[in-house]
Amino acid sequence: MITPLARPLLATLALSLFVIPAHSAEDLPTAAPEAVGLSETRLNRLTEAMQAYVDDGALAGSVVIVARKGRVAYHHAFGQRDLESGAPMHTDAIFRIASQTKALVSTGVMLLQEDGKLLISDPVGRYLPAFERTTVAQRRDTGGYDVVEARGPITIRQLLTHTSGVSYGNGPASDQWEEAGIQGWYFADRDEPVRATIDRLATLPFDTHPGEAWVYGYNTDILGALIEAVSGMPLDEFLQTRIFDPLGMEDTHFYLPEAKRRRLATVYSATPNGLERAPDPGHMVGQGAYVDGPRTSFSGGAGLLSTATDYTRFLQMMLNGGEFEGARLLSRKTVELMTTNHLTPEQTFRAGQGFGLGFSVVENVGARGAPGSEGEYGWGGAYHSTYWVDPTEELVVVYLTQLRPARGLDDHGKLRALIYQAIED
Repeated sequence: MITPLARPLLATLALSLFVIPAHSAEDLPTAAPEAVGLSETRLNRLTEAMQAYVDDGALAGSVVIVARKGRVAYHHAFGQRDLESGAPMHTDAIFRIASQTKALVSTGVMLLQEDGKLLISDPVGRYLPAFERTTVAQRRDTGGYDVVEARGPITIRQLLTHTSGVSYGNGPASDQWEEAGIQGWYFADRDEPVRATIDRLATLPFDTHPGEAWVYGYNTDILGALIEAVSGMPLDEFLQTRIFDPLGMEDTHFYLPEAKRRRLATVYSATPNGLERAPDPGHMVGQGAYVDGPRTSFSGGAGLLSTATDYTRFLQMMLNGGEFEGARLLSRKTVELMTTNHLTPEQTFRAGQGFGLGFSVVENVGARGAPGSEGEYGWGGAYHSTYWVDPTEELVVVYLTQLRPARGLDDHGKLRALIYQAIED
């Protein structure tokens, strides 16, 4: 637990990080806020708000990037990477990005479609035979559940949109999922290839019939196994070759190289007594498995580590219509398909939002009730990180921190409000 006596010293350390050094955005193009239509004075409100979370002991530390019109106008680190040692947060800190992995793996699937290796309308069982026939757990009115055969095959597109019926094992048949040892989302401590885990997952009863509803779960982990089957490459090698290397994402890994250990931010938990270091490994957390674990299982749904800069490079490619720094990764039409709502009215999601191929998509700003634009897309991660791309405003935002659980923290809302209030053109 972080004591009140320690907080003034920690706040003093954090203040030294307010000024952005010339190299803070690494090799991303930078600009003064006013050069890209942002007010530096108004952005100072964001700096004050984010620092306040550190000063109040609500967050250990974070990194924020705001890019507009293709250039980084704001790149700040706040607080500490590790409170116990007093190590300050730097802009090159490495974070567990959890479900932000999903957008990258979904992009990998779309690359295979562009290669002519698959169609997203294909049944998953064509490539992963364990999914040729699946089952569904249906609740009984009197309690318990019945296991019935799924009404149809799961398609790749249903996995991309989370409409396959596959949850995180918390549905009617949670007892079977628990017995199989497949619940939550944490795979880094598993000493078995992800394909073996996914083949076992395919034998378990899912929550709904394919296409029936939006159900968040292991969909993208299945896609990771599918990528391995179709490409003939381990998932880490495929992503490195096809996405990370072309985009210059030098600090994105499933397992951390030893030389980068000191840059990994510590996970904290918000408790009634303040911030406490999350258990090691801990349920769905794991301080050390990303460094010292078996390095065997590649979770396509939640397994990657990255930096704010690396993830900004990926999102800028999406905003650019599939191109970054002169190299084309995806076609413009593929990006359009990924960032369009694919849900039917029956597949309810969130007010004012739909879901595309790896991203949530804003359809009605008023119904959502927060600043933004129609056509904005994004998502986040279980360690309280978030990101979005606003094509109307030519805006990319990445916010990384390591907090689980967050317990009602309003930093995501403040982040959004204080970025949009800074737009002045």
